[in-house]
Amino acid sequence: MKKVLLSLAMLMLLTASAFAVPEWPIQKYTLKNGLTLLTLEDSSTPSVSFQVWYHVGSKNERPGITGISHLFEHMMFKGSKNFADGEHDRLVQSSGGMINAYTSNDMTVYHQEFGRDQLELVAKLEADRMQYLTITDKQLSSERQVVLEERSERIENSPFGDVLEQLMANVYLAHSYSWLTIGWRKDVENIKLEDCLNYYGTYYNPANAVVVVVGDVKSAEVQKTIEKYFGKIPGNPKIPRPIYNEPEQRGERRISYHKVSQLPMFIAGYQCPPAGHADSYALDVLSAILSGGESSRAYQRMVYTDQIAIAAGGQYQSMEQGGVFFAYSMMQPGKTTADGEKALYEEIEKLKNEPVTAEELQKAKNQIEAQFFMGNQSNDQKGSQIGYFQTILADYKLIFQQADKYNAVTAEDIMRVAKTYLGERSRTVVNVIQENKGATPMGM
Repeated sequence: MKKVLLSLAMLMLLTASAFAVPEWPIQKYTLKNGLTLLTLEDSSTPSVSFQVWYHVGSKNERPGITGISHLFEHMMFKGSKNFADGEHDRLVQSSGGMINAYTSNDMTVYHQEFGRDQLELVAKLEADRMQYLTITDKQLSSERQVVLEERSERIENSPFGDVLEQLMANVYLAHSYSWLTIGWRKDVENIKLEDCLNYYGTYYNPANAVVVVVGDVKSAEVQKTIEKYFGKIPGNPKIPRPIYNEPEQRGERRISYHKVSQLPMFIAGYQCPPAGHADSYALDVLSAILSGGESSRAYQRMVYTDQIAIAAGGQYQSMEQGGVFFAYSMMQPGKTTADGEKALYEEIEKLKNEPVTAEELQKAKNQIEAQFFMGNQSNDQKGSQIGYFQTILADYKLIFQQADKYNAVTAEDIMRVAKTYLGERSRTVVNVIQENKGATPMGM
């Protein structure tokens, strides 16, 4: 299953000179059991995107069952009362449809694209596994191995995944954002079927779900279909929600991380506010200026001008209850991470003390605008926008306020948020210490 991390940098921005975009004619309908339905009619193609958003992700986990959200995403394809293991996939794909899912810190999403005549079948499939999932120890054992292989590929054998994992584990000490969605290996190895069933019973119910249907449909017909298949499923609105319990950081944290690596590298991260926060828009723009691609300040300084690095980048990752701003660099042979840190922090200090130019500010806004339009051309992409805003920010209509909020970001805002959030005291740095294959770990 693909894993998608959504951030507000992928959302709408219109520059002052851009043409206006009207609000989408979205229809909202709430079932008595608490399920929210959002529909958007678009007959430009004879296709439909059907998405089910569950408001649960890795932040709802605890030590001992980290990774259960992602593992359970796999288990949702293992069959239900009226459909055998693998039949959901087969029925959708045999008609030319596509099916997938992803898990993040804050939500788990199941999405399908298909011809308009398959709507009732897909609604029936999704409702059946929401209420009547049937899973076994054998299936859990099989999917556990799939997830552990994913973890090996994406984290343990990755040049960057395990470094990011170390960063998050030290940026967040108390909150459940401190582990990645895939979870810690030992926890995944020991999750039991009972854990999965408890998780399913707690979070997979209509009151914790948003259904988004976009495409060649009629909203009234979709409502009838959703009522038919989802309406009788019991809803429980008393969903446990984690609190934001992260203490204020009162000093720089530095981690030396030993791994086999071709070149020195480091990553520096800072705790930042969550999605939808008033400062999140300026942080998105700042991120584009500092570390958004090859034209960014960090890349230009370290890769082109100083020629001390072969790569430099970063991003502001906003989540429901918090965020992290990070920047990284992989150094040239013979250069040290100290060289890279010095250059990066100098660029951050410039952002604090020198207003960015009007051209640079507009360029960053244009990048965010372009990302929105390029990532918003299909039914599935539009559904993702709608589902994200309704699930994480509790109101899909906020989509259409993003343009004004990004447009309002000023050079002074960039200086202010840089001073507020990117200070040495709130910085966490992971330095990769290179080891050769076969080296004996210390203490052995």
